[in-house]
Amino acid sequence: MTHPKSPSSVPLAYGRLIRPVNCVMMGIAVIVGEVAIAGGLPSLPQAVFGFLVSFFLAGSAMVINDIVDRQIDMVNEPDRPIPSGAIPVGSAKFFGAALAFFGVFSAAALSPYAIIVAVATFLVSLAYNLYGKKLGLPGNLMVAFCIAVPFLFGGLAVSTFLGVNVAVFFLLAFLASVGREITKGIADIEGDRLKGIRTVAIVNGTRVATIAAAAFYMGAVAITPFPYIAGSLGIYYLAIVLVVDAGFAYSSVCILRRQDKPVALRVKGQARVWMLLALLAFLVGGLTS
Repeated sequence: MTHPKSPSSVPLAYGRLIRPVNCVMMGIAVIVGEVAIAGGLPSLPQAVFGFLVSFFLAGSAMVINDIVDRQIDMVNEPDRPIPSGAIPVGSAKFFGAALAFFGVFSAAALSPYAIIVAVATFLVSLAYNLYGKKLGLPGNLMVAFCIAVPFLFGGLAVSTFLGVNVAVFFLLAFLASVGREITKGIADIEGDRLKGIRTVAIVNGTRVATIAAAAFYMGAVAITPFPYIAGSLGIYYLAIVLVVDAGFAYSSVCILRRQDKPVALRVKGQARVWMLLALLAFLVGGLTS
């Protein structure tokens, strides 16, 4: 069933298509990364273009997701802009491509390296939407990259090279996100099996999945001391990140001891808290170093 389109409803439909709240959060993540790495407020161009590159690329990923899932959404979410007919598929494809172009264009204002990362981010999100959703671990890696990449953009916006802070910030978010995605697969094993999603928990069993999730969490823990050891972040960073490390270690023990859905859901929520605390550690460390 299609809805009549008025001049005011069309822009609103495009706004709904990109899920603006999610895009804004991804843009803010870049600015937070800039502050954490630079140890102060970025310049206005760095802040604006850093925000825009992640905003546009996230919007493009949202549009592509809705294009790929339009048949499913006709049943589950028929009021979404594409299945409702508010936005034709052809127009949505053009819109998604335009957002990707503006994301890469914004990256060009930051650095040549940011352009490479922007193109890679678009290709990874495209591959995930087209092929990665049912692939299990490869899909987890794609999602984790897209979650962590705003911090990489933030570092590249204010630094001419990939220093230890940028590398650790990105890798910590990436490793922790992979662990969280695997944990999510443990919690959602029944629904994922019905959808044909080959998660680690389904392919290898929940015990192997919990070991893998804990390994990624502890991998994130293992790299946290490097900014302090290198002298790029000081004692305030260390104090907060030790809490992060203890949190990830606790969550790892919890998921290793019990592999049921309630524990997996709890650990998934805990992982987000530890990641936010890690973000705070880099912010405080960068501002006080």
